[in-house]
Amino acid sequence: MLYGLMAYFDAPEKLLRALKVLRERGYRRLEALTPNPVEGVEEVLGGDGRIPWVAFGLGVLGVGLGLFLQVYTTLDYPHNAGGKPLLGWPAFIPVTFELTILTITVGIFLFLLYINGLPLAAHPAVKAKEYVRVLLDEYGVFVYATDPRFDLEGTKALLRELGAEVEEVRRD
Repeated sequence: MLYGLMAYFDAPEKLLRALKVLRERGYRRLEALTPNPVEGVEEVLGGDGRIPWVAFGLGVLGVGLGLFLQVYTTLDYPHNAGGKPLLGWPAFIPVTFELTILTITVGIFLFLLYINGLPLAAHPAVKAKEYVRVLLDEYGVFVYATDPRFDLEGTKALLRELGAEVEEVRRD
């Protein structure tokens, strides 16, 4: 069974050009594999605009949860400490801030795991015989065979035309 095609490029500029051409031709199920961050990959492949909104929602949840827990505890177990007001809000700021940061951090971590399909036991690209090249000094594009535009010979020819060395990735 064919997972897809792994294409290797020797420069990040060639990788970006190939990604742009593939996106223009209608390919949607592809991934860029690089040994270092490449400026422009996110613009070509498209980012996820939900992340800032999820972080904002989690922040609001953290603030609400922090204030609720402190107000509830203060009202349920009132304690007169040196004549200070029962609901003195300045005392609530540090705990509320910390709980907000904790909620955002843990929530975004779990959300990113979910949208990236992690934890993944083995990514299909790892099954490529020359996969180690993208870990060291080359740049790769993995085109999934499940892409609607995928045609084994046509996609392979297109990738070679873009200057890539192409490898078929099959299930063992």
